[in-house]
Amino acid sequence: MNDKTILLVGTYDTKDDELNYLAETIRAQGGKVLTMDVSVLGDPSKPTDISKHEVAEAGGHSIQEAINSGDENTAMQIMAKGGSILAARLQMDGKIDGALVLGGTMGTDLALDICSALPVGVPKYIVSTVSFSPLIPPERLPADVQMILWAGGLYGLNSVCKSSLSQAAGAVLGAARAVERSDSDKPLIGMTSFGKTVLKYMVILKPALEQRGFEVAVFHATGMGGRAFESLASEGRFAAVMDFAPQEVGNHLMGSSISAGADRMTAAGLSGTPQMVSIGCYDLVDFVGWQDTPAKLIGQETHAHNRLLTSVMMTADQRREMAREICSKLSKAKGPTTLLLPIQGGNEWDRPGGPLSDPEGLAAFVEEIRNHCPANVTLIELDAHINDTAFSDAALETFDNWVEAGFIDSGS
Repeated sequence: MNDKTILLVGTYDTKDDELNYLAETIRAQGGKVLTMDVSVLGDPSKPTDISKHEVAEAGGHSIQEAINSGDENTAMQIMAKGGSILAARLQMDGKIDGALVLGGTMGTDLALDICSALPVGVPKYIVSTVSFSPLIPPERLPADVQMILWAGGLYGLNSVCKSSLSQAAGAVLGAARAVERSDSDKPLIGMTSFGKTVLKYMVILKPALEQRGFEVAVFHATGMGGRAFESLASEGRFAAVMDFAPQEVGNHLMGSSISAGADRMTAAGLSGTPQMVSIGCYDLVDFVGWQDTPAKLIGQETHAHNRLLTSVMMTADQRREMAREICSKLSKAKGPTTLLLPIQGGNEWDRPGGPLSDPEGLAAFVEEIRNHCPANVTLIELDAHINDTAFSDAALETFDNWVEAGFIDSGS
């Protein structure tokens, strides 16, 4: 319990007192610390375990190059690149159990890169003067990062900032001790969805796949859930994916800040992971309910899900654009790829006669999928709704065929 090592990262030339306080707090709780200096101009009061020179060199540069750039943004990106490479290497080699990074705007920019280099499940904490700020775009946030505001700590130690720093030190060490590693001996299936009020297939599919000897992780496709899904897919953690809720693709396409990034729906395909894709909530764009409607969507029918989230119905032309985007992403897939197309609707509100039903818009989307489905994708049209049993049965039949063909290692 007392042998967990935390990677502590910061600019030791300007934040030496604060970083040393964090290290002392972690050690006082029985933890170990590995220090990394990402300064450029100055030096720490005492040597760190990983010097700024080692950091710059890990990214293929030198401190002198960073200084000679004459630009603080360029210099910090040099350090961010080297720090990210080293952090990932240290974690892979089993030398660290978590990471804690300290910074203002400059340090936070670097911290986001370093934390993104660490796999999902590795405790990662950022102490920042801009925690939870709109300065940070959603696509920069690591899927499972924790942040705390560095209150009153811009320059020097005091009782206010010690409260934030000590919380962070205890949190990252506690997480490193308590985390249950995701190392199940069962093959893992990644699935995307929303709550079972709007999408119901997971209620059937999860127990059915577990009976076949697989573990199932269902990701809430509301931006950060999609980022976690893509992160794990890029690491090759999934035996197969059932990416049945592609709404984050449409969110990004239509300018919503509820985005999993431009790379959504690509990681599984690029890693060769067998993937099934469908159209759950394809017709809706979610945006932050307390913000202004994105410019592309003004004047369209809306549905307020709660005070945080509002959905906008796509027009027929927007659905055609969404269809082309899905097909473009799937065209790059290197593994078995099947698109299940339930032509009667893609969410519970989209049933004939439902409150968000738009038969013409659905028909336009289906036609565009038919016209642009790439040759590497098996298109299976279903005369059913996505929440019908027939959809889940088709997904399980495809899955069983993949297992039989050897595309997926059997979970039994």
